[in-house]
Amino acid sequence: MELQAEGSLLRYGIIGVGMMGREHQYNLAAIPGALVVAVADPDPGSRQQAVAVASALQLSRPAPPLEVMEAAQSRPEVLVQVGLEYRYIPAVAKLIEQVKIGSIGHVRMVSIREHRFPFLVKVNNWNRFNRNSGGTLVEKCCHFFDLMTLIVDSRPVRVMASGAQDINHLDEIYDGEVPDILDNAYVVVDYENGARGMLDLCMFAEGSRNEQEICVVGDKGKGEAFVPESIVRIGARDSGRAGVLTYEVHDKRVKYEGLHHGSSFLEHLEFAAAIKSHGEHPPTVGLEAGLMSVAVGVAAQLSIELGRFVALSEVLDRKRS
Repeated sequence: MELQAEGSLLRYGIIGVGMMGREHQYNLAAIPGALVVAVADPDPGSRQQAVAVASALQLSRPAPPLEVMEAAQSRPEVLVQVGLEYRYIPAVAKLIEQVKIGSIGHVRMVSIREHRFPFLVKVNNWNRFNRNSGGTLVEKCCHFFDLMTLIVDSRPVRVMASGAQDINHLDEIYDGEVPDILDNAYVVVDYENGARGMLDLCMFAEGSRNEQEICVVGDKGKGEAFVPESIVRIGARDSGRAGVLTYEVHDKRVKYEGLHHGSSFLEHLEFAAAIKSHGEHPPTVGLEAGLMSVAVGVAAQLSIELGRFVALSEVLDRKRS
């Protein structure tokens, strides 16, 4: 897609230019005709680093931080896309495609395993405390709850979770406080259509071949995606183990792989296409998807705190009030 003509120039503002905000700068630099013209961040160091990145990439110099716009719902003419980039990881996207064309049949179970390294250091260590981030299952795992809901194609209704902080950050102290974020958990999500999802999270599992493993089982078969190996396996019940097909998945459109295997680049590419369509093709990841992904995470954190199932209605009613 070429966007080089002056009339086709896409001007971007980025709210929050910590590690991931600067990652988006690199992604946008790889998209023809995309230009970052403004950034906003309360941290002076992050703003300075964003300016340095812009200079290195020969992008326009960001303007000083601006006041956040009115809520998107009050501006229907403004296109909004929520940044749930895990949908766009090539192997995950291939698995979702196979689910949508019926290769697995009617989905009954989705399980996602993320076994990885601990949280990275962020600006002012904001991600070390639940009060700042909403908790690990909100800040980190909203992406996985989004995948579950997308694959199941139904509304989540209740959540049960068990988790703890057993290993990570216990020897760290910030302003006299020890971090309180979870480093491992199991989460079960029940859906309106009777399907269920499960997350297996461990953030002290550096000795893993894959960081994410996504498994979908339906009434006709099973599909799996492995990241970063970028492998997808699809098998039908009637053909058994011998009939399992294996694909190595790559997306030739990716010009910058970055931190998430090209998914952020593809996410921006899709949003640019939505803008250029002048409303004919709206962004596929809207505010409702973002709300539900976070709501499941909030319900999971509450479930651990309260020791019981938490209905999504409890969380959503709290947000509305």
